[in-house]
Amino acid sequence: MNDKFLHLENIEKVFPIPGKDPYVAVTDVNLNIKENEIVSIIGHSGCGKSTLLNMISGLDAQTNGNIFLEDKEVKGPGPERAVVFQNHSLLPWLSVYQNIEMAVKKVMPELSSQELRERVEKFISMVNLDQAKDKLPDEISGGMKQRVGIARALSIKPKILLMDEPFGALDSLTRANLQEHLMRIQEKVKNTVIIITHDIDEAVLLSDRVIMMTNGPSATIGEILEVNLPRPRDRVALQHNPEYIRCREAVLSFLYEKFAKEDE
Repeated sequence: MNDKFLHLENIEKVFPIPGKDPYVAVTDVNLNIKENEIVSIIGHSGCGKSTLLNMISGLDAQTNGNIFLEDKEVKGPGPERAVVFQNHSLLPWLSVYQNIEMAVKKVMPELSSQELRERVEKFISMVNLDQAKDKLPDEISGGMKQRVGIARALSIKPKILLMDEPFGALDSLTRANLQEHLMRIQEKVKNTVIIITHDIDEAVLLSDRVIMMTNGPSATIGEILEVNLPRPRDRVALQHNPEYIRCREAVLSFLYEKFAKEDE
């Protein structure tokens, strides 16, 4: 396993504000993420979680510092980094099949018609949407839309899957179902996953490490928690697991302490 698969070095992001001092969103962020690792980034609102994700994806450029993926500098978006947003961002006039097909065609134009169809159907099956493949986004539930977004992202064979609060707008049962899907799929495809979340249980359940951010402005990494739980993970069995309880309490303590200091 490559321990410096993704390397963030002295990352800072500053947003200019006309007529005012610039806003420093994040600063002095140094982080190594391993190959095939699932990492959650958690912190209070305004701590720069999504800003950090946007810089890793290449959708936004850092003000200072460098980001390297497999020793190559990240200078913009690329198919080796796929993003799943809280808003699924599906094209409403295309079917489930066509939304995924469009992404594969764009990234893998060399595929034959049969290879294209097989690849699209493979990822539709991976998220259990075979019966909905010909439906439009408005004809399926919110959880199913997110599964389409995950399938579309994975279909282009990214080295890193970036997820910005992907389950945040869903009810608790749908959220739990999609968490199970994500763990199962990652076991199959073995890619690196970075998840932005506000949910402590989600962070501990899914992750190998939890990156805890200090409050903004000038947010940075406060602590990194190793989650020493074997996979596959059973959410019910984990409720009484001492390591799960330890990790959950560690994240809760960190977030409560940062919130309390801000209120002083």
